[in-house]
Amino acid sequence: MRNPMKGIMPVVVTLVLAACGNVSHDVARDGHDAGQLVWPEVDRVTPMHKGGTFPNLTNLRQMKAGLNKQQVSDLIGFPHFSEGIWGVREWNYVFNFRKPGSDDVTVCRYKVLFDDDKLARSFYWMPATCADVLNETTPPPAPAASAPVAPQETRVLSTDALFAFDSAELSPAGKASLDEMASTLRDQGETLRSVRIAGYTDRIGGDAYNLDLSQRRADAVKVYLIARGVPADRVVAQGLGEADPLKRCEDAPRGALIECLAPNRRVEIRVTGMH
Repeated sequence: MRNPMKGIMPVVVTLVLAACGNVSHDVARDGHDAGQLVWPEVDRVTPMHKGGTFPNLTNLRQMKAGLNKQQVSDLIGFPHFSEGIWGVREWNYVFNFRKPGSDDVTVCRYKVLFDDDKLARSFYWMPATCADVLNETTPPPAPAASAPVAPQETRVLSTDALFAFDSAELSPAGKASLDEMASTLRDQGETLRSVRIAGYTDRIGGDAYNLDLSQRRADAVKVYLIARGVPADRVVAQGLGEADPLKRCEDAPRGALIECLAPNRRVEIRVTGMH
């Protein structure tokens, strides 16, 4: 009789080794060091980050110890590899830099280590000389040719107004709210740079379940906006579970607790490039 595990075990071992190859070993609890820094290969980025990104240098210069993961993602985006988002102690990136007046591109890898509280504590470059890009200055553009900074707007929608409790199916009222937003976004045309959708839940339920629910809700909003004509290549959806609560409530009977935690059940839509 053939052993059904014979073909499975090599695959499992390969996946485990691949995951281990993306993360450093023995990251200190305070996030200030690691027993061995591991740098994932550039070609192992997730498909959406293929080729790396050109970071905003102004944002990159604001990276400092003490930022939480949401603040880090606001500045430089989510990690480019598949090591995870919330439960891990490091994020890795592939950044591209082009010197003014040159077509040559320098590819750099960037690593952030977090402490046990998931606060950023230490930062590394590979090669180390890439850190010099933060010290470079770019001549300011001539006043007549300067372009306005793209404005940014964040709209917060209550998920209670978009979905039934514990559901990821848009309600008729929720669709009506998104119809108005889709119309506004379509009117921006080429000035619309990005639409970032972040879904949040309250703390009721397990962490894994809440993360999945928030992702499904964010995806539902994304799919609906795209179906109403918002360019698909400019819309990103991310489920953040019970992270960053707007309101903290003491334990109470379920009905009262659900009502108290309502502000935390939300979808934040951050739009860049609107007039």
